Amino acid sequence: MGKFNQTHLIRRIDLFTLRLFLSVVEEGQIGRAAARENIAPSTATKRIQDLEEIAGIELLDRSAKGVVPSAAGAVMLRYARDIVDSIEGLRAEIAAFNDGREGKVTIASARSIIDPFLTSELSGFARDFPLVELDVHEVENSEIVEMVARGDADIGVFAKEPRLGIEGLRTIPFREDRLVAIVPRSHRFADCARVSFSELMSENIIALKALMAAFVTAAKRSGVRFDPRFSVKSPGLAVNLVRDGFGVAILPEGLLTRENLENVASIELDEMWARRIIHVATARNRPLNPVAEQFLGRLTADV
Repeated sequence: MGKFNQTHLIRRIDLFTLRLFLSVVEEGQIGRAAARENIAPSTATKRIQDLEEIAGIELLDRSAKGVVPSAAGAVMLRYARDIVDSIEGLRAEIAAFNDGREGKVTIASARSIIDPFLTSELSGFARDFPLVELDVHEVENSEIVEMVARGDADIGVFAKEPRLGIEGLRTIPFREDRLVAIVPRSHRFADCARVSFSELMSENIIALKALMAAFVTAAKRSGVRFDPRFSVKSPGLAVNLVRDGFGVAILPEGLLTRENLENVASIELDEMWARRIIHVATARNRPLNPVAEQFLGRLTADV
């Protein structure tokens, strides 16, 4: 038997022989290992002998009862197992990457979050992965969490609130936004740096439906009556109604652009709850499919 030769080791050892060696040790007999790997016993014996020749030492102690690893064989066993496991891990990751080129991702969020925070992410992902179907559900904040928990959505993006039950979800802080008051330029609050929720309740309120639950909770906490004059889905419509003098609105700052702020004033809402931390949620005990994992990675890459 020759000496250990590093060059021969690198050039001549193949993954199948390493896997065969693992099978021989696990089965305790070369014949059973050959059957397990679907090769002839003589071929298995020759491969193990070649492996020992390359290593320069006997790797198996042979007896009438079978084989067990020698001291050197135990070392080979440890490294062979690591190598085979690493290759299997590589195969799985590459397969997942390839599989991630097509499939479906179901996302639940609210319009007040989708427009400022998700639109560019969704369009960029759709451009890079044209075979992936992006199924976006526009729902209320509380329903986002419920959809993820039920498995109806792979990923939820929501504004975290104390009353929301997020047990069983894995959440990642994603963005920060705040609610601001929108009033006409001629309004008495227009030049104020801040205004409280209670002060606004004396006005005609134009409420965004996606934020209705948050307003009801805030009104109860402040001891004031919340009775909106208008309830709308569109932030743009809310701003137009303010501009036309029908009342005041409370909107996420991220939704506002320079264009829709013409002839209206944006005022900071002087409430702790008005600062919203946007979170990304997935189910803690349910793995994402490859395409959803890809999208989540994109979404949280700079978090």
